Amino acid sequence: MDFEDGYKAFCRNTDSYIAARMGEDYVSNVAAKISDLESDINSFTGYNTNTDKLKGDIAEFWHSGTFNIDSAVKGKMDFTPKGSAAETVVDNSLLGLDKHIAINGTDAETIVDRSHDFASADITSNFGIKYGLKYYADGQKSADAQSLSFFQRYAEYKSQSGRLDLSFLDYLKEKGIDEESVMYDPIYSGQVRIIPADQLKDAVEYLKWRIAKEAVTRPEQVARYQDTLNHLSTKLESSDGVSSIELTESQAKDIARLAKEGRFKASDYGLTTEELVSFQYIIKEGLRAGTSAAVISFVLKTAPEIYKCIDKLVKQGEIDEDDLKRVGFAAMGGAATGFVRGFVAASLTTACKTGILGATLKSVDPSGIAGLTVVLMETFSDSFKVVAGDMPANQMADNLIKNIIVTSAGIGLGLVFKTYLAFIPGSYLLGNFIGTAIGNFVYQTTDDAIMSFCINSGSTFFGLVKQDYALPNEVLLRLGFDLAELETCELETCELESCTLETCELETCELETVYMLRRGVIGFHRIGYIN
Repeated sequence: MDFEDGYKAFCRNTDSYIAARMGEDYVSNVAAKISDLESDINSFTGYNTNTDKLKGDIAEFWHSGTFNIDSAVKGKMDFTPKGSAAETVVDNSLLGLDKHIAINGTDAETIVDRSHDFASADITSNFGIKYGLKYYADGQKSADAQSLSFFQRYAEYKSQSGRLDLSFLDYLKEKGIDEESVMYDPIYSGQVRIIPADQLKDAVEYLKWRIAKEAVTRPEQVARYQDTLNHLSTKLESSDGVSSIELTESQAKDIARLAKEGRFKASDYGLTTEELVSFQYIIKEGLRAGTSAAVISFVLKTAPEIYKCIDKLVKQGEIDEDDLKRVGFAAMGGAATGFVRGFVAASLTTACKTGILGATLKSVDPSGIAGLTVVLMETFSDSFKVVAGDMPANQMADNLIKNIIVTSAGIGLGLVFKTYLAFIPGSYLLGNFIGTAIGNFVYQTTDDAIMSFCINSGSTFFGLVKQDYALPNEVLLRLGFDLAELETCELETCELESCTLETCELETCELETVYMLRRGVIGFHRIGYIN
């Protein structure tokens, strides 16, 4: 029985702990993406490049970084190693592992390629969209740069390199292009064209004017301006709602100045977990973790019942309807309570780790929140039973003490295992399982000792034990007391014909008897007289 109670406590602790860890990992992921952005931008510390030129590089990292932050906040990204654009990662820390396993994924993520290849994209994504950025002094210049044709780039190259005898066809061959028909095509075709947020209106008006003008004078030029207009934007966006934060040309220059001095702080631009992780995302993460906790609780609750069914089937060759009902009730009850515990644990952990509930709670351990969730949920359940009259108040108090002892023992040994046996997969859960079993045994042994002490001493042990001094009815009758009898109704009966058998009467003698009374347990934490 002690082991069974310990296992039940372990089940409650496990789904709450895993949900709490999911909440912690979610916030850690957002914080990691913010840290990556700071690191990338401050990597320009000591550069002598003019801010007018450096602002373009800064814009690339800003847009890619803020996009990845938004992806993490909205739960669209897992723990992806920095520099990988086509992989997502499964975190195995829940099983006590410190390493990550990379698998193919589709969560939205972008990366700054820093490629110097011809017409290469500045930012690529793992969802197929490429982005090119141009941060020039005004909207017209940025739009022209985004609309550059192959022939224009050829003319610029020939002038800058001094290779005046280089033909356009030879230039294309050097760039790996075989078709001369691309002469007037935009070199950034297939890319989303990103420009400063404050230049969009002017750039759109300029492109429309240019299209109308070229349609009359040089119709072959219209396509590149129209293509630029169709793909012009001020931020990175994906189809599932993830986007970067818009950046103006002046803001890019300001950040470039800070970057050169190594003084860029994401918090100065509102990029903190407190600001980004709003209540709706806390609820969303709670629901996601609650669903996972429900599955875990479902498995842990039904496993013993299924084992009993299999054992009975092997021994008796059959199982009955009641056995299947027990499995069904265990499944429904386990999933429902697991979801609620997981939702509460994950939501509390997320709120604490983001700093919404105060800076002091950011360092709280998820195992502590999981344990607190279990104790509170069980206490709430017991309180409803007390109000409904299904449980005495002292039993609720005793259950609270028991839950605190057992849960604390599980958490304590779990953390010990996690610290000193981290190389074992699932070290925390193993320690928690052993700890809850030990905690339940210690509690039960202590409770038996307390009850024995109260029987002999008459103590109530701070009100947890009730001392009942009423005498049993048999003793009261022997002492000559009249007991009140409840009125009863007699049902009509029919008499059956019967025959009387001859009997012999044995002589009897009455022995004097003495009733010896002693104190004992007559109910839950209730001591009284027993024969």
